[in-house]
Amino acid sequence: MAEDFEVTPFDVEGTVNYDKLVDKFGTERISDELKEEFFDLAGDRNLYVDRDFIYSHRGLDKTLEEYQEGDGFFLYTGIGPSGPMHIGHIISYYFTAWMQRKFDVNVYIQVTDDEKYWDRDITDDEIDEYVEDNVREVAAAGFDPDKTFIFRNREYMGNMYDGIVKIAEKVNNSQVSGVFGFEGSTNIGMNFWPAIQNIPTFFEEKRCLIPAGIDQDPYWRIQRDIAEKFGHKKTAAIHTKFIPALTGPDGKMSSSKPKTAIMLDDTPEQVEEKVKKHAYSGGGDTLEEHREEGADLSVDTSFQWLRNLLMEDDERLAEIAEQYSSGEMMTGEIKEILVEELNEFLQGHQERKENADEIVQQMMYEGDLAEKMWDKKIDLQRRNVKT
Repeated sequence: MAEDFEVTPFDVEGTVNYDKLVDKFGTERISDELKEEFFDLAGDRNLYVDRDFIYSHRGLDKTLEEYQEGDGFFLYTGIGPSGPMHIGHIISYYFTAWMQRKFDVNVYIQVTDDEKYWDRDITDDEIDEYVEDNVREVAAAGFDPDKTFIFRNREYMGNMYDGIVKIAEKVNNSQVSGVFGFEGSTNIGMNFWPAIQNIPTFFEEKRCLIPAGIDQDPYWRIQRDIAEKFGHKKTAAIHTKFIPALTGPDGKMSSSKPKTAIMLDDTPEQVEEKVKKHAYSGGGDTLEEHREEGADLSVDTSFQWLRNLLMEDDERLAEIAEQYSSGEMMTGEIKEILVEELNEFLQGHQERKENADEIVQQMMYEGDLAEKMWDKKIDLQRRNVKT
């Protein structure tokens, strides 16, 4: 039987079956036992993990084991500067910053201003504009500026190139085409891109842990195939589900489709208008039907966003779920709650972004980790380590 959804690193279509996706990608569900170990070591609980929005992994168990043994780990993520950011983009950065604080680890954030130039019809000036804006959005997520290094590939390339050359020598076109689906018409920049993308996983001798959407997991197959050839550890990953589009459970939010997304610079009025006009409802088609059958919470955007992203109060969420699913609460009421929660989140985020310039300067150039990385050339030497 054909699947009714498709997930690739470039697109998501249909209503995703996350159990099937785990099987298809060969990842592992985060078990209750692993979840509690994660919380114990972090010294705190996290909404995204608690509610299974972050639900899958590769090597998280081994990463936590090494952390307990004193080996530690580091975090790596990226920014694709191709447009303004929406709430679906920023959540993984908030989670990454939370992990940094709880585990006291370094974070490396790669700004892919080269890949976007190859992959999108976009000018240098547009990329520069998006880089400046996107980096300030990320800085608002609460990273430690002395333990975070944000770097633009086209600016930092000289420091990485020796290592990239060695990665490229170990990767052939068949591997890249198999993972990414590149064809004969794909430009040679994109064919070389996986070597660039994987170099940050070798920035430290510790294991690299990558928080990302599960659609991004295929990217790290390249690293896991070659890491042991350099005596390095295979990268680990921790995967999020997709934040459904405002307009419904099929697909995910897109900056190019304004009806599907809440943008990080939206005003309270814009948020209210978008939610009330476009938020997909799991409620009944008529008042009578809704009162009788209640709402389907699994497809209702307002409830899913409250559950997975915004509402930390478990008791209030349970009350909303009971009232809405029973038909006691109406769609308009839960939309009002979502508008309130979104605007509270965005107000705090926007205020932090307004004051982010100094933090950006530290994370890119002047902070403790940034200064160390600008003085460092990344080369890959064969080492003998337990992988």
